[in-house]
Amino acid sequence: MSRNFELLQQLGKEEVLLGADPVAAPVVEEKAPRLVSEPILSRPLVMEPVLTEPQLELNTAELEQLTKLTQRIFMMPDSSPRVVVFTATESGNGCSWICARAAELLASQATGSVCLVDANLRSPGLHQQFGVENHYGLADALRGSDPMGSFAKTMSRPNLWLVSSGSSPEQSLPLLGSDRMRQRIAEMRAHTDYVLIDAAGLNVSNDAATLAAAADGIVLVLKANSSRRETVRKTVHELQAAKISVLGAVLNQRTFPIPESVYKRL
Repeated sequence: MSRNFELLQQLGKEEVLLGADPVAAPVVEEKAPRLVSEPILSRPLVMEPVLTEPQLELNTAELEQLTKLTQRIFMMPDSSPRVVVFTATESGNGCSWICARAAELLASQATGSVCLVDANLRSPGLHQQFGVENHYGLADALRGSDPMGSFAKTMSRPNLWLVSSGSSPEQSLPLLGSDRMRQRIAEMRAHTDYVLIDAAGLNVSNDAATLAAAADGIVLVLKANSSRRETVRKTVHELQAAKISVLGAVLNQRTFPIPESVYKRL
């Protein structure tokens, strides 16, 4: 099954339309890097070795669509969001895969630091995306007092970091909506240029909406031939009613009835 996906919603739109053709990405000027004084996520970590994550496993179409997503959300001049929550309308839509690939691509395009956070404490999976252990991360940060930098693992790119869900994540579930979590998000915002947070599906809990209230907005991950138009529209309206900015939506796992090389020439 192909993992091709497309951006379905431009910034400011209220409706998410399934099956729409991707809109051409705007011309984006290169964004100057933010200068952060002694960022905690740029210091060498003593407790964790330098790890190597897999290279981007994207075909041409996937790379093109994910590039549009990162440009539209993170690289617009002056008003780009810096802390964004990724969530699925339903579990199994591939949100963790999309979030991980978006972080990798953003780190390859931007000179600033990128921190990927696994806040799906109900079913964590980002550590599996990168093939690393999950014994020290967000759950531990919520229960402990050490700086966030001590809970982050550096990937092969020097500007890409991962905060996995951590040990005994179910014990920290009640803390996702606490002041402690908001403080941790504020800490990452202060010391990192971009923060991408992977959250549980909206059909499972309201964790994503709670996290998005402390972030700059939310991205919805939909599944081709599965996510229903009315369900998505209702979800968008509910999020907007809660004063949560819906930055866009991604259609994942689209299948091609004919070879992709032929499809692209039609």
